Amino acid sequence: MSTVDDLLTAYERLHGAGPEFGGDEEGNHGLTNHGPMAVEVMVRRGLDIPIEKWLDGYVGRLDDLPTASSRIDSGDWREALGDHRRVADWTAYFREQLRRAPWHDVLAAWWPELLPGIAAGSTHGVIRVGHAVRTLMITDHPHVLDELANGLAFWAARWRPIATAQGEGTLAPATALDALPQLPDQTGFIAHRIGRLGTLPEWPGAVGALRVPDDPGAIRTTLTQLIDAAVLRYLAVGRDAPVLLVHTATAPNAVLHCLPVLPQQLWRPSLAAAWTATAAITVMYASHPDTASTSATGTDVVGNLLDRASAHRDEHVLKFADTAIESYARTGDRATIAAAHLAADLIAAPAA
Repeated sequence: MSTVDDLLTAYERLHGAGPEFGGDEEGNHGLTNHGPMAVEVMVRRGLDIPIEKWLDGYVGRLDDLPTASSRIDSGDWREALGDHRRVADWTAYFREQLRRAPWHDVLAAWWPELLPGIAAGSTHGVIRVGHAVRTLMITDHPHVLDELANGLAFWAARWRPIATAQGEGTLAPATALDALPQLPDQTGFIAHRIGRLGTLPEWPGAVGALRVPDDPGAIRTTLTQLIDAAVLRYLAVGRDAPVLLVHTATAPNAVLHCLPVLPQQLWRPSLAAAWTATAAITVMYASHPDTASTSATGTDVVGNLLDRASAHRDEHVLKFADTAIESYARTGDRATIAAAHLAADLIAAPAA
C-alpha cells in the first residue's frame, strides 16, 4: 500500500511539470496535468495502483513548466491575474510566499481574490488546491507547499471571472440544479462557452436561485448538499460530457475540503462561488437529462468502486470515485456509487 512518502516522491517527480499540456503556443486549449491530484487520491484511498508505474505512463505526456519571465510583487499582481503566459511567474511568486508565511495564511489571503475566477481552467485550479490542502493537513513538507503553490499559480494564471451568485435565492441545491437552463450553443472549449453565459437571458436568475445561508453550519450543510446533488445528477447528464461534468461535483468538493482552514467569513462567498462553478458547467455542457435511475448493488459497494477505479486508472474516474464515496458516506444513497461507475463506463481508460 502506498504511503505519504510515496506521495511526496510523486510531488517531487512532478515538480517541474506545467499545469497543462498539449495546448497551442499561447497555452490555450490544452489538457490539465492531473498527476498530483490523482496520486493524492491513490495514496489516501490506498488504491492498488503502483504509483511509479502510473507516473511512468503519465509524465511523458506533460510539458515542462515554462521559464519565469518577470517577477510578480504586491504592486503589480493584478496585471498578471488571468494571464496564462505568466504561469511560471505565478508559480515562483507563490512558492516564495509559502516559504515566508504559514500556508493557511497565504491561502486565506488569496482565496477571496481567486474565487471570482473559480470556473476558469475547467475549475482545476481550485481542485488542485483542494487536493494539496488535504495533504497539508497531514504534513507541511516543502514538496506539499510547492504543490499548493502550483495549484494557486494555475488558478491565478487561468483566472477568468464570471458573475457569481449573491445567495439571495430560495432554492435548495438539487432544486436549483434542476431549474438550470441550457446554453443553446454548446460548442468549443470551456473558454468559448464561458463567454456565452453573459448572453443567456436566463443565466442571472438561474445562478441567483440558490439560497446561501449565513450560519457557518448551514453553509457547510448546503455545500455538502450541492456536492451530493451534483454527484446524483451525473447519472442523468453524464453522457452529455462525461469528463467535464464530473467537475460539477469535484470542484465544490475541493472547496469543502478547504473550509476548515479558511476564516468563517469566507465560507459564504465560497459556497456561492462553488455553486456558480457547478451551475456554469452544467449550463454549458448538460443538455437533456436522462430520467432513468440506477443504484449500485452488492454488499461492499465502496470496496467494489475502489477496485473499479484502481483497474480503470483514469484521473477523472479516480477523483470522481473519491467524491462519490464521500457523498455515499454522508447520505447512504447507493446511487452516488452508481454515478461513479457510470463515469468509469463512459470515460476511456488510459492506454496500458
